Amino acid sequence: MIRPGTVFLMSILLGLPLGRAHAQDRPIGFLTPSRNIVCQFFADNGQENKQGLLRCDIMVTDTLPRRPSDCELDWGHAFEMSTKGSAGRICAGDSVMDASLPVLAYGEVWQRSGFTCRSEQTGVTCFNAMQHGFSLARAEQKVF
Repeated sequence: MIRPGTVFLMSILLGLPLGRAHAQDRPIGFLTPSRNIVCQFFADNGQENKQGLLRCDIMVTDTLPRRPSDCELDWGHAFEMSTKGSAGRICAGDSVMDASLPVLAYGEVWQRSGFTCRSEQTGVTCFNAMQHGFSLARAEQKVF
């Protein structure tokens, strides 16, 4: 039998939520219909510059670029950009893959806080307010 307060204490120790998650706690972003590309938007988190961040990961690619010597994690699958900054590949030991994200159908456009992404059968293209971004496809990934 679990004693009263045990669930509360375990929730605190494990960092689990006690109640229902709020809508603002849900991830913001999308999956492609193939589920090979996923993008998530992250708010400014109280930073002074008040910029959001968009990160997109591609799960399977035909080729990967050589990992830079200063990257000790995975290289080639993760891309990131801020609202007004440049875009690029990032060194990452995690993924933003989340099966609970909605699917962005081919031909559809997703927009949030200055970011625009378009899903096509050939891949995803995302850009920010400064027209910096990336195109991700299994065959090739480009940063612009």
